[in-house]
Amino acid sequence: MAWDQDVMRSRFCHALSEMYKSEVSLYGDLIDIVWEADAKAVQHSQNMSDSQIINPDDVLPSRHRVERHGAIRVGTAHELATIRRMFAVMGMYPVGYYDLSLAGFPMHATAFRPKTQESLDKNPFRVFTTVLRMELLTEKTRELAKQALKQRNIFTPRLLALLDTAERERSLTPEQCTEFISNSLETFRWHSKATVTLDEYEQLKAEHPLIADIVSFPSSHINHLTPRTIDIDLVQKLMLDHGMPAKERIEGPPRRTCPILLRQTSFKALEEIVHFRDPSGSHVKGSHTARFGEVEQRGYALTRQGRQLYDQILDQVNKKAADGGLRGQDYDKLLEDQFREFPDNLSKLHDLSLAYFSYQLTPLGEQFIKENTVSLKDHQAPVSLQDLLAKGIIGYEPLTYEDFLPLSAGGIFYSNLGSVSQSKQLIMSADPDLDGFQRLLGACVADEFHLYSEMQQKSLDICRQKLQLDKIAF
Repeated sequence: MAWDQDVMRSRFCHALSEMYKSEVSLYGDLIDIVWEADAKAVQHSQNMSDSQIINPDDVLPSRHRVERHGAIRVGTAHELATIRRMFAVMGMYPVGYYDLSLAGFPMHATAFRPKTQESLDKNPFRVFTTVLRMELLTEKTRELAKQALKQRNIFTPRLLALLDTAERERSLTPEQCTEFISNSLETFRWHSKATVTLDEYEQLKAEHPLIADIVSFPSSHINHLTPRTIDIDLVQKLMLDHGMPAKERIEGPPRRTCPILLRQTSFKALEEIVHFRDPSGSHVKGSHTARFGEVEQRGYALTRQGRQLYDQILDQVNKKAADGGLRGQDYDKLLEDQFREFPDNLSKLHDLSLAYFSYQLTPLGEQFIKENTVSLKDHQAPVSLQDLLAKGIIGYEPLTYEDFLPLSAGGIFYSNLGSVSQSKQLIMSADPDLDGFQRLLGACVADEFHLYSEMQQKSLDICRQKLQLDKIAF
């Protein structure tokens, strides 16, 4: 391609962050709180006194400060497929399938994100993208939703023309890249004028508040933009200290020495003035609650085996909590107790194949190659990874989890909804529909476990080549 996708993604992420900051002022405050929390966490980890001023950006990996994930909701196959085309220009591809009916939402989703370690290191921007499952709506609401979605086009004509150019010519000029970013932003901009009447909005909202959010507006406005922190518990405390309307609890696994998967919290959605269409052609004032500020702490990517253990423990927690009516701090205490079953030690996570890792030569390994005193190839049997680790020739570090947890997303969404769905039972009895989702998308979604496994294997192959080995037995 004749443009740099990583640069394009970075520019778009920055522009989107600036736009969202201008639309939701509390988001800017949240960014400042995250910086403060990270600075304090780094001070603490390095045993520095509170009087010593530190910039966490000088210590943390370069991707950390720019890291964001956004979330959008679309309504039709055309919207989802065009979003896919748009993100592909920025080097972002559909990874993972998320069945949100499990959490009581009439939607399913994927995450558009970079797929290689190199691109993730440059800018890991990702967008969690949900699409409405029309078959999970009651007939009357389904017809209203279809009619409302027919009236809108969330893409500018210029963006569609630039997409055609990029795909046909595999080339965009610098001026076209700038145009592409500014036109893409319009897809996610907030509009305070709805495309439905107040009565129609209330009907959609009564069935499920998120149906109203997806269907009632002329864009797929970004509903949250999430910075990453290294200490989400501290961010939660600081949000409350600053008087932010923070949600009651952090979603995801409990705090651990070896963090796993994803932990998330947010400030609650703001009530915003919206003008609804009137049958006479004018507009009437109403309100809508959708956009909020979220923050996340990313842990280690788990293998299928690790994820199975995680899900198994979480199922036990939720069953016991339901049986005992446990909520809030009581739920968190139960979560912490039950998760003692999940090893919280790096070497155990590695040896039990519960997480994915990146391998690299240690300084001893580098010296070994340089001096080349004894060739490992002299051994008859294949050299084992365990042997190389035991000799200190190879080391490892955990791969970051780049994806999402549907039940955690559900917990965040629910904390920001004003009412409960009328059709929750219908939704929760639904089956996942990966095939249907891929038809709407117009492409297959990548399997996230396969991508992590590839990253792990690639790092091992690099070590093998440097050590001039035919094979490393895993």
